[in-house]
Amino acid sequence: MAVQITSHLMDHGGVPRSIVIGTAGHIDHGKTAVVRALTGVDTDRLPDEKRRGITIDLGFASLDAESIDKSPLRVSFIDVPGHALFVRNMLAGTGGIDAVMLVISAEEGVKPQTEEHLAICTLLGIERGLTVITKTDTVSDVRLNEIRQAVEHFLGNTPLAASLSPIIPVSAKTGAGIEQLRHELIALASRIPSKDTDMLPRLPLDRAFVMKGFGAVVTGTLIAGTVKADQLLSVEPEGRTARVRGIQVHGHVQQSVSASTRVAFNMAGIQVSELKRGDTLVEPSTIVAVDTIDAELSILGRTAPLKHNSHVHFHAFASDCMAAVSLYEYHPIEAETRRLARLRLSNPIVLLPGDRFVIRNGSPLTTIGGGRVLDVHPIPRLKKTACREWLQQVQNASADEQIVLRIARRAAAGISLKALSVETGKKNEALCERLKSLIQHSKLVLLPNNLLLTHDAFEACLSLLVTQLEAYVKETPAGGSKRAELRNLSRLEPEVFDSALEQLVKQRKLRIHNDLVVLVNGANHELDPDRAQLSTVSAAFEAAGLAPPSPEELARRMKIEPTEMHRLITQLLREKTLVRLGSDTLCMHHSAVAQLKKSIETQRGRTIDVAYFKTLTGVSRKYAIPLLEYLDRERITRKLADYRIVL
Repeated sequence: MAVQITSHLMDHGGVPRSIVIGTAGHIDHGKTAVVRALTGVDTDRLPDEKRRGITIDLGFASLDAESIDKSPLRVSFIDVPGHALFVRNMLAGTGGIDAVMLVISAEEGVKPQTEEHLAICTLLGIERGLTVITKTDTVSDVRLNEIRQAVEHFLGNTPLAASLSPIIPVSAKTGAGIEQLRHELIALASRIPSKDTDMLPRLPLDRAFVMKGFGAVVTGTLIAGTVKADQLLSVEPEGRTARVRGIQVHGHVQQSVSASTRVAFNMAGIQVSELKRGDTLVEPSTIVAVDTIDAELSILGRTAPLKHNSHVHFHAFASDCMAAVSLYEYHPIEAETRRLARLRLSNPIVLLPGDRFVIRNGSPLTTIGGGRVLDVHPIPRLKKTACREWLQQVQNASADEQIVLRIARRAAAGISLKALSVETGKKNEALCERLKSLIQHSKLVLLPNNLLLTHDAFEACLSLLVTQLEAYVKETPAGGSKRAELRNLSRLEPEVFDSALEQLVKQRKLRIHNDLVVLVNGANHELDPDRAQLSTVSAAFEAAGLAPPSPEELARRMKIEPTEMHRLITQLLREKTLVRLGSDTLCMHHSAVAQLKKSIETQRGRTIDVAYFKTLTGVSRKYAIPLLEYLDRERITRKLADYRIVL
């Protein structure tokens, strides 16, 4: 069950602050009764819920209050079922909540769904909350003290540990402890920071129904952004457009609403049959539903290892579907460990980096783990090793570092501001503010049509054009290259090519005369005579990564005399562009070696053998042994018998 806190609109004359607090607990432990005692609202709305006396689907209530600093707050409850058969419905109500209220009966203590609900909240990254012991009127003081001690032990090192958050005994029947609970909820809500206003609007739908005289109505928790009345929204994944005819927040009509708030939208231009739980409302032409994500995946304790290519039930916000799990390292994920994985979803879902999810498996279905989304737009056909190394960098990167990494992986192709907004879920205006500093500090370059490149990638484009023009001039008598011809040779995007050419003209390295691009006088003296060949050899090694060709193979491929190739490689070794791996014939590009070092350092403290190293890097034994010996010399690994330990 979830609770949301804001103030009474009529009393304060403005839009109140809104916080979502989720309640959780075993069936018949009194979640609905506690909400009714706090708000006066019975959240069991379905006939079957009334008849059976249990919560089956999501229910909602609200509590108007004032925060500690007297600012307005509204508490909204989303009542979720506690029965094992309805955990799927429970998961639909947990998306977007800011804190959890864990409910445990004094009669029964901790039960299976208590454990599963708390595990789900932990997997979803919900770090704030409190614990309520209910039905205190039915047990003795001795029994209540025993239950309290058992609950404190159960909470252990979780975010709800007694040392970090309160445990409040209450009786919904007699009202004992309800005022203290209300006070603690307000105090908890006051400590929760406001939602990031830089994100694009997202409303995952948990209900869609027809209201007589109004038409289609949808409800959900607005997890990001702001929505106004009469605004057009797109329904993902189908992409249909509809208009927000009206907005209500727990019966109060509002002209706009911001995250995080429980809302009801009256929708125009769409039929209720076209809407369902799991759909997401977004601004048109912004965020889209995806069916492939890269994520950081965790497995709960006392859970069987999850194997490569397993199929699991995937839950995120109000959506659920099947997912195939492809592990970046093929050995199974053990309990209480974390790994990188690619998940292929059976149905498209609106997800963004940083979103949390839960996975379930088995018969009957139980929660086995969950994780954090790292990337929702993986680069197609990118080698698995390169993708894994990029994800390892993103895992612990700051917000600014993540932006740079997302632009850097596009290399010379760059990425548009709009595409970056879609990939990150951030508004264009918010991104521009972050980008200003990165551009000023020469980490990024902004080109025409809002195309973004890293500074290093743009510098590489400048060098590429000079090198290609030099090589072209050597082979042709024209003394230069036609602009279009040089563009085709470079294979750069038009904005990148034009900007790079303009920059080189400013630097007086090139000039353009009657559409002919030529090197300026003296440019050849600023470069080594054989710089073009050196660049070509360097590029060949860089492209080969951890499996470079031998000097003889490269000489044959490039039609260069072996002695000349030896001289070029020696020059590149002196410049530290290449790194020698213990033999005169085996060299690698320094960038490949640097990436390998970073990858291995993430395995610190782990023992690895040759077979595991080959799987990790994707190289054959021919390269694995020299690479391991190099890592030994660099004191990144230490050889012990038939294996190595990463230092």
